[in-house]
Amino acid sequence: MRQPAQPCIRNAKRPVFPRSVRRACALALALAGIAASLHAGAGETDAMSDPYLWLEDVGGEKALGWVRAQNAKTEAELAATPAFKQLEASLLAIYDSSERIPQVVKLGDFYYDLWRDSENPRGLWRRTTLDEYRKPQPRWEAVLDLDALNRAEGENWVFHDADCLRPDYTRCLIALSRGGADADVTREFDLTTKTWVEGGFFRPEAKGALSWIDRDTVYVSTDFGEGSLTAAGYPRIVKRWKRGTPMASAEVVFEARAEDMGVSASHDDTPGFERDFISRSLDFFNNELYLLDAAGKAHKIDAPDTAAKSLRREWLLLRLRDPWTVGGTTYPGGALLAAKLDDFLAGARRFEVLFEPTETTSLAVVTHTRNHLVLEVRDDVKTRLSIFTPTANGWVRSAFPGVPEIASVNVRAVSADSDAVWLTVNNYLTPTTLKLAEIGKPADTFETLKQLPAFFDASKHVVEQHFATSKDGTRVPYFLVRPKDIAFDGSSPTLLYGYGGFGISQSPAYNAGIGKGWLNGPDGSGGGAYAVANIRGGGEYGPHWHQAAQKANRHKAYEDFAAVAQDLIARKITSPRRLGISGVSNGGLLMGNMLTQYPELFGAVVIQVPLLDMRRYSKLLAGASWMSEYGDPDKPEEWAFIKTFSPYHLFDPAKDYPPTLLLSSTRDDRVHPGHARKMAAKMEDAGKDVRYYENTEGGHGGAADSRQQAHMDALYLSFLWRELTK
Repeated sequence: MRQPAQPCIRNAKRPVFPRSVRRACALALALAGIAASLHAGAGETDAMSDPYLWLEDVGGEKALGWVRAQNAKTEAELAATPAFKQLEASLLAIYDSSERIPQVVKLGDFYYDLWRDSENPRGLWRRTTLDEYRKPQPRWEAVLDLDALNRAEGENWVFHDADCLRPDYTRCLIALSRGGADADVTREFDLTTKTWVEGGFFRPEAKGALSWIDRDTVYVSTDFGEGSLTAAGYPRIVKRWKRGTPMASAEVVFEARAEDMGVSASHDDTPGFERDFISRSLDFFNNELYLLDAAGKAHKIDAPDTAAKSLRREWLLLRLRDPWTVGGTTYPGGALLAAKLDDFLAGARRFEVLFEPTETTSLAVVTHTRNHLVLEVRDDVKTRLSIFTPTANGWVRSAFPGVPEIASVNVRAVSADSDAVWLTVNNYLTPTTLKLAEIGKPADTFETLKQLPAFFDASKHVVEQHFATSKDGTRVPYFLVRPKDIAFDGSSPTLLYGYGGFGISQSPAYNAGIGKGWLNGPDGSGGGAYAVANIRGGGEYGPHWHQAAQKANRHKAYEDFAAVAQDLIARKITSPRRLGISGVSNGGLLMGNMLTQYPELFGAVVIQVPLLDMRRYSKLLAGASWMSEYGDPDKPEEWAFIKTFSPYHLFDPAKDYPPTLLLSSTRDDRVHPGHARKMAAKMEDAGKDVRYYENTEGGHGGAADSRQQAHMDALYLSFLWRELTK
């Protein structure tokens, strides 16, 4: 399991997560594979009423001809100036800088990192020791050179991840994707010889995964042929596969229903707590967890389907999305509960509450170390850390020292066998610091290992948090990064970003590309303001904040974003002609609704890898798996509210719209590029001020390497600056 398949993750610089981290994610989140045919289930009505349906043919020559023509026009308009070339070069220098912090993962005695730069655009998987990593210029040992592999095999592989077998870490299952797509292959790799294992485990290209049970056995979930996928296109079947046998003859362990979202299996190899379990996703927000006994029989953990369930040593942890009454006690949605697994399986329903939300707090992340839990809590979107330690008298809470006020603070366990953690701290204006900390020790013992340089001049800006009032009276927070000497006359070009979906929070973080290309201005002579809206649909205040904008309430996310825009205008930070907006994926759907429902508020709109045609989204690629977020457009009672936030259908040729840029990727096999293609074509044919650019690689992240990322970022930043400073 690499990541949940919500339409949200930019994966161009994805870290390589250790098996233990991904195993925990697998218990709490939906599956990461997606597959569906291009026009699966497309009705005659859609084909007859949509004149742009042909643009859904991703690789069709007619559609690609249109894409090439659009790309050429957009390049000629935006990318031909010296200023663009200067910005693109500046961004690429940041994205390929040797001063970036290597995000290492401990596997055995070594610390591994996937490094991309100008010499290794697709990545060099490498390793070093901790003593070397402490040095300003560590010595690295190359393990797998993706660019050399691509040259040798005539491929365009992008590294997805590596699942390495404990405890000796000599064998890995490496997932590679073509051009950054979600579909990938899995190949067995020998870390000792640094070569592919001849005749080793191999999974052909599909959405799915291999995961270790032991050196000669793996779990496999993939496309086994007809009937092996769910209606959403995820693997429906998990098998136990023995080395040296055909994958097709592997033993079936579990079968999900065709109407489920998908299924996966994992082996927990923690000494003394070895076990196997099945994670069955009923939909994006409902799941079941099963333990397998020695005979292979699956036993369901009797907890709410909406709760995220995880096992760590002797403990069962439940993160509730909804209130749960059990054992005479009602626990609120958003709470974190802990119980001894053996007691729970024996029928006891005694829980300790490790976290209970308030009006302003929510639980963001739970990190396991050998003897502790670290809880990342958001308080009005600002991070607070707490440590919980199990004792004979229950769990004991203690503070995590040295956490700044407005910052993004992230904790990662160094390994499952120690209490050491990586602590990263940054905010919009403060470059990232990486520290090595030992749980339970004071802050002055934390070792600063790495510090990013200042990639842009932050001295002329200040970070603030404000609150807007939405249409229904809800208090909506947002962060603002503005020039210290702003005139407060509405003249500052301002970029407002938002997402608002799938319970995903937007916290303060250092973004060198935004800093260099926007806060400092594309030409470096002085820039504008940048704001991030923490609207409903996200997870800033826990499950209720997310649920408040699901399905029929989706409009509340858009009302929140509009309220933030209006607040920026009321504060005279900016004005409609100076206010630009940008969003990615689900955030692209947000942008589409801002464009079609609130065009008078904005001077320019950037829509990236978006959903836009909500009548057909469930028939395109991974769309069926998101119906628990948006609704089912094939049900008349649900289409009645979905159509109110379908930008493709809300577009009115008679209305005026601000200048618009749509960005997508041919290799995006998560959110179909047809959404952006069709919207651009419809707007263009209506004579609107629109341009379109589609990267031919990159998957849902939009770009497969730093060069592509720099180019696409320079396109949208140049576009916004030009339009907002006219």
